[in-house]
Amino acid sequence: MPFDPVILWTDALIYLLVIIVVSFAWHVRNDEHLLAPWRRVTHSASGMSALTVLFFFVTIGLLDTAHFRLALDHKNSQGETVYSVEVLSLLDVLVTPLRNNVEKTYSAPLATHLYSKETIDLPDGSRIRTFARLEFGGAHLQNPEIEHQADIQWRILIGIGYGLIFWGFLVASLCLILARRCQQNFLQCLNTIWRRKTEVPWHAILITLAIILSLIGATYMLATNYHVLGTDKVGQDVLYQSLKSIRIALIIGTLTTLIMLPFALLLGIMAGYFRGWIDDVIQYTYTTLNSIPSVLLIAAAVLMMQVYIETHPELFETIAARADLRLLFLCIILGITSWTGLCRLLRGETLKLREMEYIQAAHAFGVSHWRIITRHILPNVMHIVLIATVMDFSGLVLAEAVLSYVGVGVDPSMISFGTMINAARLEMAREPMVWWALMSAFGFMLTLVLSANLFADAVQNALDPRVQTLTHKYKILRRSQKNSLTPSKQANTLNHSTNRPKRDS
Repeated sequence: MPFDPVILWTDALIYLLVIIVVSFAWHVRNDEHLLAPWRRVTHSASGMSALTVLFFFVTIGLLDTAHFRLALDHKNSQGETVYSVEVLSLLDVLVTPLRNNVEKTYSAPLATHLYSKETIDLPDGSRIRTFARLEFGGAHLQNPEIEHQADIQWRILIGIGYGLIFWGFLVASLCLILARRCQQNFLQCLNTIWRRKTEVPWHAILITLAIILSLIGATYMLATNYHVLGTDKVGQDVLYQSLKSIRIALIIGTLTTLIMLPFALLLGIMAGYFRGWIDDVIQYTYTTLNSIPSVLLIAAAVLMMQVYIETHPELFETIAARADLRLLFLCIILGITSWTGLCRLLRGETLKLREMEYIQAAHAFGVSHWRIITRHILPNVMHIVLIATVMDFSGLVLAEAVLSYVGVGVDPSMISFGTMINAARLEMAREPMVWWALMSAFGFMLTLVLSANLFADAVQNALDPRVQTLTHKYKILRRSQKNSLTPSKQANTLNHSTNRPKRDS
């Protein structure tokens, strides 16, 4: 079927971010000095497990970023193809049953009947008030009271089996690749992995993959005939809403960081390097900005943008384009209001670096300020930038949920964790209580944020020079205890390791 590709503003920025990440990875791959710290990241079992989970989240987000419009059956008066106003993504195509199977109203997870009673007309003309059958959920069952539980258990087991079969194929492929690289046979390589003798914790990655693939397999088998996480007030599948919310969370967490970095890098390094009146102006700027309540500033900016969108409807062809512009503006406002913390850190680190001997020598030789900043200051503060970027991601994801909850976040037509929580707020107060929408948003958001935090810890442990120094001291102490050194020799060893000059990161 013909389609018209649609590139939204946030889509273009996501593509740009992917290009930047791939270029940075290629640059690091060809530089042994830069590659060494990232190799330490791959030695963390918790960090690699978290990265495996994040890989699936990022994959879903990228699939939901490729947008297009389908062509309609008729053409206009000029004979041109007319396209639908509905903007779809590759994720929508993959989960078409979840998107199209809409019920009347609420239904519990894996249910076969509606969650509330309604009046049904019987064939004999009488009426009865009972729980009506769902149109799609469990529609294949002839006798739900008897077949329901057995059907669910059978589908879960079959789905887990499919997931483990695919997992076994991945394990076999990995062992063949590692065996060829290490010149071992298949069984020796498999034994090495499960005995945890490899530098990269493949056992942790494979265990995480087994759990994820089992969940995906079971969910796929159930989702073909049930609503796995139930439906909302208008009968839309909650699992579909949760999957669509992932892209918004990733955009808020990544694009806001992309917007924040130029402000923090430029102003933080300038304040610490030039000092004087430049430092005073920059400090006054971010101190004033921090004194303004961020929620009020964001609310005012979003409302101003909303007024502009409503007064200029001719600028937007589709509802998705209008909602995307509001999302982009929200990322810009969050980026402008969240650069101050990283700017403070970079200012303090630059104040320390500018007093180092090699910086003073560069000044003595007449090296320009721009060359000193780009060749000596910037590379030595990049570990702070990377650590702060990864650790701020989870905070920005939670910020979107809070802002959407209070009504100043993303457009109401857009599905996000914040809008799901806001919609579930009133549902929690009804009787019987509708709990699954809130729990689904909470579960997906908790998994995403927890994985980001664990990976951030691994990055910090690998890139932070202070953590590396403490780790080096601990290794020296363990080695001295193992060799049965006297206390005086142990102290001399630790003092020698402490006074060792640090290399530039």
